[in-house]
Amino acid sequence: MAAGSTGFATQLDFRLEFALPRSGTTLELGDRARARARRRAVRVDGRGDPAGAGRIGCCCSDSAVPARRTAGKGPEKSDDWRFESMKIAPTPAMPFASPQSHFVSKQERFYPRCTPRNSGPQSRDSPPKRDTGIANEKDWGINLLNENVNETGTNEDGSTWYRESGEDLGDNGYRCRWARMGGRSHDGSSEWKETWWEKSDWSGYKELGVEKSGKNAEGDSWWETWNEVLYQDEWSNLARIERSAQKQAKSGTENAGWFEKWWEKYDAKGWTEKGAQKYGRLNEQSWWEKWGENFDGRGSVLKWTDKWAETELGTKWGDKWEDKFFAGIGSRQGETWHVSPTGERWSRTWGEEHFGNGKVHKYGKSTTGESWDIIVDEETYYEAEPHYGWADVVGDSTQLLSIKPRDRPPGVYPNLDFGSAASPPPDDSEEPPAAPL
Repeated sequence: MAAGSTGFATQLDFRLEFALPRSGTTLELGDRARARARRRAVRVDGRGDPAGAGRIGCCCSDSAVPARRTAGKGPEKSDDWRFESMKIAPTPAMPFASPQSHFVSKQERFYPRCTPRNSGPQSRDSPPKRDTGIANEKDWGINLLNENVNETGTNEDGSTWYRESGEDLGDNGYRCRWARMGGRSHDGSSEWKETWWEKSDWSGYKELGVEKSGKNAEGDSWWETWNEVLYQDEWSNLARIERSAQKQAKSGTENAGWFEKWWEKYDAKGWTEKGAQKYGRLNEQSWWEKWGENFDGRGSVLKWTDKWAETELGTKWGDKWEDKFFAGIGSRQGETWHVSPTGERWSRTWGEEHFGNGKVHKYGKSTTGESWDIIVDEETYYEAEPHYGWADVVGDSTQLLSIKPRDRPPGVYPNLDFGSAASPPPDDSEEPPAAPL
């Protein structure tokens, strides 16, 4: 997974990394998409950090007080979101992991399936990292066995483990190959479980997925899942790829926990949607964040974010903004606000109208009496295409696209009910689900 914060402090360091697939008969990229993929490969080559080509960054101060970003920069360009001077005392980082987890190698973190069968899986007793986005399928290390396995064992320290795999078959050529493993300490204070799967059917639907959960001796509990699907859209008949991830963890020693949900959607004509929803709590402080991006593939762009936080004393603060653009014409608007424990409210609203001719109308006001309304000569900047789009996705999800469905007998045609195959859209609930353990 991408590097992120290992603790739970008000200082945030967001990193969203994108990755996804290419297809066989279901996906028809065409010469244009393939040429675009080659051009992107050339642009990325030589930067020293290929993953950086599709990365969104946001850095937040210890105050955790959101404020409007620099005008003229979209979220994919903004690594310097500013914050107001209203300070909340910074809280210490919470590692959320047992001591030995800090030095676990990548090989140990993603248990190698090539380990001799008589050896048991090693314990993973630390929660996932926060604000890491949707990991690349390569980072998950999904490597399903081609044989059925059902093994259990006991280690020298008294901890137990199990490992099993199998295959489920159903109607319409449905196949699900899966593998599970897990374990628990001798006293039951620490336990963990991991499940991997790949699914396919005769309609062209393909899916990769992982689910992990556990708790450790410190009382921390966690759950996370990652999913990547390929299917044909019911209405447009276009190939679509969707990816999602959900993660949550709860501290065993403090009134603290966090939840995050990420999603990405792409189709073969360039339509792209990305978004995230986050929630966190550390003792007396709580905070939320939502953001989204939508590119229609024809030049229209919508980007937005909404962040807010509060303390048990009644202090609340937040920031939100929205960009809408098409062919150089569009608007930006936003609001930064603060509410004191006594209910006194301060806010500043602002807006920009871009006319596409080098003229920009800027206006705004605040509850302290400041205001402005001017027209300036200013070049309009916005991203008409996502930094990471369809061609990139196709090149990065080779494992998803390599899933082989069951052989279809001659004369048997698949049920093309694509609507039921697609992943459900993410809900807009503000509260995370209950902790799994």
